[in-house]
Amino acid sequence: MIDYSFSYGDLEVFLLIVVRVTSFIFVCPFFGGRQTPNLVKIGFGLLLSILLYGAVPFNAPDYNSIIGYTVIVLKEVLTGFLIGYAVQICEMIAAFAGTIVDMQIGLSMVNIFDPNTNEQVTITGSLYSQILTMMLILTGMYQYILRALADTFILVPINGAVINSDKLLASILGFMRDYIVIGFRICLPIFIITFITNVVLGVLAKVSPQMNMFAVGIQIKIIIGLLIMFVTVTMLNDASNFVFINMKELMEDFVYSLRSS
Repeated sequence: MIDYSFSYGDLEVFLLIVVRVTSFIFVCPFFGGRQTPNLVKIGFGLLLSILLYGAVPFNAPDYNSIIGYTVIVLKEVLTGFLIGYAVQICEMIAAFAGTIVDMQIGLSMVNIFDPNTNEQVTITGSLYSQILTMMLILTGMYQYILRALADTFILVPINGAVINSDKLLASILGFMRDYIVIGFRICLPIFIITFITNVVLGVLAKVSPQMNMFAVGIQIKIIIGLLIMFVTVTMLNDASNFVFINMKELMEDFVYSLRSS
């Protein structure tokens, strides 16, 4: 016989699950993001919390006062925030690569509004971010992210988060290294071609000083840059794979930095 009883203690546990899930959704760019209405994010968070409540093991939280329960809530907010933030900062790799590309081909002065971050981004950065989001959907990476969120309730149970600052700092420093490496890997073909183009234009400026290389060079760099982007668009699949691998590693590092052992 199914037990439909729901006590006050169960409500406390459910609210803690809701706090962790909604903190994750409000930070994670794909599931929430700033362009998504708050009612949609809250509704999705409640639905996901109901599903996780019956699927993940948990123990009743141990506290003696309102302050103790507040501390537990803050721990759950931190846990959900770190998981969603790992996805968010990994998605910024695409914007970083696009910024470098636009600086090389001369489109860095043209910015557009990104609804995900409420900031001005370059055209190529926005394009790479949208392609990364499409790859995330096509490859089923969003399913891994949801499974990772569910697994955190096993690896870091409710009221079980312990902040290991040394592990967390090492994870962030390791990510910053990969952030730059992967970003340059994405834009490396365009970076090399435009560098060679600048060298050629510099030589021509010395050979033919009467030519206005500044006016001619801008047009040539834009045409060559767009042509190389069109040729290397098939490489974005491998670049997305690099980003997703780094995303998995960073989420695992953040989760294990919150474990007591």
